[in-house]
Amino acid sequence: MYTPALTGSGVFTPEEVITNDELVVAFNAYADKFNTENAEAIAAGDIEAKGPSSPEFIFGASGIEQRHVMDKAGVLDPEVMHPRLRERGNDEPGIMAEMALDACGKALEQAGRSAEDVDLVICAASNHERPYPAIAIEIQELMGAGGFAFDMNVACSSATFGIQAAADMIRSGSVRCAVVVNPEICSGHLEWRDRDCHFIFGDVCTAVVLERAEDAQGPHFIVRSTRCATQFSNNIRNNNGFLRRSRPDGMVDRRDMQFVQEGRKVFKEVLPLVSKHISAHLQDEGVDSADLKRLWLHQANKSMNDFIGKKVMGRAPTPEEQPNILQDYANTSSAGSIVAFSKYSNDLKAGDQGLICSFGAGYSVGSVLVERA
Repeated sequence: MYTPALTGSGVFTPEEVITNDELVVAFNAYADKFNTENAEAIAAGDIEAKGPSSPEFIFGASGIEQRHVMDKAGVLDPEVMHPRLRERGNDEPGIMAEMALDACGKALEQAGRSAEDVDLVICAASNHERPYPAIAIEIQELMGAGGFAFDMNVACSSATFGIQAAADMIRSGSVRCAVVVNPEICSGHLEWRDRDCHFIFGDVCTAVVLERAEDAQGPHFIVRSTRCATQFSNNIRNNNGFLRRSRPDGMVDRRDMQFVQEGRKVFKEVLPLVSKHISAHLQDEGVDSADLKRLWLHQANKSMNDFIGKKVMGRAPTPEEQPNILQDYANTSSAGSIVAFSKYSNDLKAGDQGLICSFGAGYSVGSVLVERA
């Protein structure tokens, strides 16, 4: 049996940014237009008028201040309100693969590795641009990696589930060096015309390199333990996203195909699930929460993270103990906890322990206990 180590991480951040102020201007223009066009039906009580959004509402509900996206113009056009991504020919690299190459390159550089050293690529993400061929195999080809590759989707927990799969294969000796990459184009799965959720998501791609600890080229984290759990729920759902589902009359039901969640139910059910999961994981590994130097949590909502951190630590964690990147990136699904890890891990000293945790639709929750070597 070999000891897996996390030896590198990388983040691809789209250049385009949408602030809350910009998003509100676009949404309110759309809402005004909708209300004007449907004034008679609204007056008759057949259709509900759309209320305005505000920067204060968005920040209070989520802690988000801005988000990075692959296409800003389409999202902010009141006539469109979704990203307009160029259609790629079958002989061109996909957009997810392009994002992935950037993040993987940075992770490999930090690990002191080249693509030729990689014998496993896992593309673990919520939002895939096609069913097959696997995005991971395309990334493997474009990178020049060997071995094998496959896609994985466990919604917002995809990154930690991918890390567990890679770590297990390294432990067993079936692979030597793996890349787990998380290209998330969440903007293509969000209904930007829905006031309750139009601010939630952003786009990003993260990647981590895992290999045998004995092969590590520099500073790294030992993967002490991983744990995953799932419990079925429809309270967070995405029926199609990029795919199009038609009604019997041939029309596309846009709202039904996009991300939707029952927010109050999710808060009530997911928070205790995640808190108990982390606490049990630490207990089984003989780690006291007081000895945990850092929590890199899924960046879904500031209130959720604050609650989980307090339950796990027995007190409110400091910003250093539980860093948030939500305000700058918004919810980036599976990539969020890895963005936090990548940006806030280099300061830890040998022997310091931390826990990466992601959670979301499924329900699903995955945690990775690491120790600075």
